[in-house]
Amino acid sequence: MRWIAIGVGGALGSMARHMVNEAVVVMGLRATPWSTAIVNLAGCFVIGMLAGLVAHERLTLSATSRAFLFVGVLGGFTTFSSFGLDTLTLVSNGERGLAIANVLAQVGLGLVGVFAGFAVSRL
Repeated sequence: MRWIAIGVGGALGSMARHMVNEAVVVMGLRATPWSTAIVNLAGCFVIGMLAGLVAHERLTLSATSRAFLFVGVLGGFTTFSSFGLDTLTLVSNGERGLAIANVLAQVGLGLVGVFAGFAVSRL
């Protein structure tokens, strides 16, 4: 059941992401970088808020509901929100060095990967 919840949530998150792309264009803005920035920032806010509500016991979610929302919907909407929550978790657990390494590695190596992939595509 959890896999189905993740799949349905992922589809909904992906559709929501596309709706943001469409809305940004309708507003007369360029999709790049505006829609990506909006999606990433909104996803980070929502995952932080949900994680806080769960952590402070103001919201109770079953394991399937958490998977649907966090992995499915927000994962389909943006994986950047998961990256942000992972970093928050590391900091909250007192692992600041690992949190900094996580940020530097994923952002830095992610950009290297994008540039390298683009370069390889020219071969």
